[in-house]
Amino acid sequence: MHAMQYEITLPADYDMGVIRKRVADKGHLLDAHPGLGLKAYLVRERGRQGSPVNQYAPFYLWRTVEGMNGFLWGPGFRGLSADFGRPAVRHWLGAGLTHGASGTSAASETASAPASASASEAASSPASASASEAASSPEGSAGPPTTATRETLRLPESADPAEAVERALADLPTHPALHTAAVAVDPSRWELLRFTLWHGPAPEDEPGVRYQVLHLSRPELDRLPAGRHW
Repeated sequence: MHAMQYEITLPADYDMGVIRKRVADKGHLLDAHPGLGLKAYLVRERGRQGSPVNQYAPFYLWRTVEGMNGFLWGPGFRGLSADFGRPAVRHWLGAGLTHGASGTSAASETASAPASASASEAASSPASASASEAASSPEGSAGPPTTATRETLRLPESADPAEAVERALADLPTHPALHTAAVAVDPSRWELLRFTLWHGPAPEDEPGVRYQVLHLSRPELDRLPAGRHW
């Protein structure tokens, strides 16, 4: 497993509706991408959930290097680079994974309504499912993940990386709102990553950067094994 993310920071007055439309129009294009465990289409909006910036920051878990390379050298990333400039791509080696109660099954999931929408807007949105619709969907009553958190920690030179990873794996959440959680390491800077997808708001005590999830492509998530990856 390989974790990957790039962050596109946008102007303070940028219309984030442009990003929402982009994801609505193009998010499905990776719903069957070979070698992709998941792609979470993430955004941060200035002034929401403590974010100081507007940002588009997709996060990936790759099952195969071939799939990752196929995306980076393919038309999708080429098109994004043409629209926003080529971003720096962060990469971490996968160390472990845990699935929540509904962290496997459907090939894609789209949040029923933007987190910024009012209750009335969400209720009237065509994408907003009723309780009976949710119960019969591949995701069950929990629905798709709507928020994500990402925590990164630098490992001191005196720390044993294997012990740090073991502790991080042991500390992966078992919260009922959990969709998927992953631990990965960037050995070029000895940085530990914990990424978590949540049904509904992330727990208040969950550390790290908070994101809204606009869509989740997950063609091979069920083929990423749970537990330690070595």
